[in-house]
Amino acid sequence: MTAGSAVDALQRTSGTSGTALHGIEPGRPGKQLGFAGLSHSDNVYDNGLIPVPVAVISSGTGPTALLVAGTHGDEYEGQVVLHELIRSLQPEQLNGTVVIVPAANAPAVRAGTRVSPIDGGNLNRSYPGQARSGPTDQVADLIAATLLPEADVVIDLHSGGSNSTYLPSMFIYRGPDQQTWERKVSATRAMGLPYVMVVQPRLEPGSLSTAGDDAGVLALSTELGGGGTVDPVILADARRGVRSLLAHMGILAAQPGTEVQPEGTAAEPTWLELVPESPVMATAAGIFEPLVALGQRVRAGDPVARVHAIDDLERGPREYTARVDGVVAILRRPALVALGNYLLHVAPELEAPRH
Repeated sequence: MTAGSAVDALQRTSGTSGTALHGIEPGRPGKQLGFAGLSHSDNVYDNGLIPVPVAVISSGTGPTALLVAGTHGDEYEGQVVLHELIRSLQPEQLNGTVVIVPAANAPAVRAGTRVSPIDGGNLNRSYPGQARSGPTDQVADLIAATLLPEADVVIDLHSGGSNSTYLPSMFIYRGPDQQTWERKVSATRAMGLPYVMVVQPRLEPGSLSTAGDDAGVLALSTELGGGGTVDPVILADARRGVRSLLAHMGILAAQPGTEVQPEGTAAEPTWLELVPESPVMATAAGIFEPLVALGQRVRAGDPVARVHAIDDLERGPREYTARVDGVVAILRRPALVALGNYLLHVAPELEAPRH
């Protein structure tokens, strides 16, 4: 799509969804920095707006990428990457348009929480959203109804947040058809992250990945570490990966000084699949002791965790075993656990797709 249509789509939000765009001029190539104004009235936001930062960087013609971070407020790697990209990416480097939403659930980002402290909304469970609802639903509606249909590719940058750490990976839904799956595989390889986690189609109906599949837009996600921190090695991979994806899509022109990994030069990632037997769940409250490390290969039946009771001094720790052969792909971060908490996930390895 052209820059004009991309920016026109942004501006239309003020007339159709009730979420006004400020600082974005329709049809103008260049770099524009503005925000979406969410309408909400309570004791803090009476007769005011909740700003969600939005940047549009465009050469005037070509395909459009929609880059989103801060879907969960305590996931920081993607936010850092996109804020840096807003500052460093220039229109003359592009053959298209990049729309960046670096703090999508802005109230959660500002509070450092997974969900919005205003309405309790989990943005990645809220799509397609509602224009005349709470702030989280308004953001979902803005993205799903206005930004997403105008994009050629969307990437939702996630990490483990405060409660878990993930292997640095692409996180992709199967399907929804063979052609789209092949495009996902190609784009995933272009990103060049060390791991890929594959999940079932429409794993979470309210997610941006599902919204992308429903809209017929190439939809990708990441899991970039986590633990409520920023890992410099993972961050460097993510920086390089986002630029490589933009180059793969024909949006980022090859120019001196841009950190673009040439297509086909990246090492093949390790392909994993999250299956129903992947999670190991705490069946008692207490203190979580991991017996394995992130990235470690285990076999079904291997001891992987213990939970120590806090008040029952005579009872030994409860031990947990892997339910499937695979790689420890997700590991809980806080040691204090409650009944029903996931301690870790073991993901079986997949043969790399041939296409």
